[in-house]
Amino acid sequence: MDEKFFDRHDQAILRILLDDSRTPLQEIGKAVGLSTTSCWNRIKRMTDAGAIQSYTVKVDLAQIGYQDTVIVQVTLGSHSQETLDEFGRALESIPEVLEAFLISGDYDYFIRIAVKDTRDYERLLREKLYKIPGIRHSKSSFVLRTLKKKDTPLTG
Repeated sequence: MDEKFFDRHDQAILRILLDDSRTPLQEIGKAVGLSTTSCWNRIKRMTDAGAIQSYTVKVDLAQIGYQDTVIVQVTLGSHSQETLDEFGRALESIPEVLEAFLISGDYDYFIRIAVKDTRDYERLLREKLYKIPGIRHSKSSFVLRTLKKKDTPLTG
């Protein structure tokens, strides 16, 4: 999206939607000083341009039984496109994998996984992660506390 079309009103609208995507247009308009129609047009333009990709619900993972988060760093034995594609597909099939990044540096992947507890993580390793062909090395770290978590750099 071209920056000249992404002004302070668009940023203000996005901040409101990031806080609660169910906020009524009338409320958004009042908060940002624009008419309901103007807000709707801006939201539609940002959606059409791909800046707004979806509307979703934030879930407290602990409330639904996933008490722990594990960061797993993985190195693959091969870096062929076929190996990378197969590894990506395998991660897609594991519901506990929340995010996976192909990274530079000592490891190839940085993966964030939600688990119920250490036994659940052990099960996931044995039954799912270690069954993916091509993993040469992995390193796991349990998250002790989340200090900051945001989806965008927009501030309030």
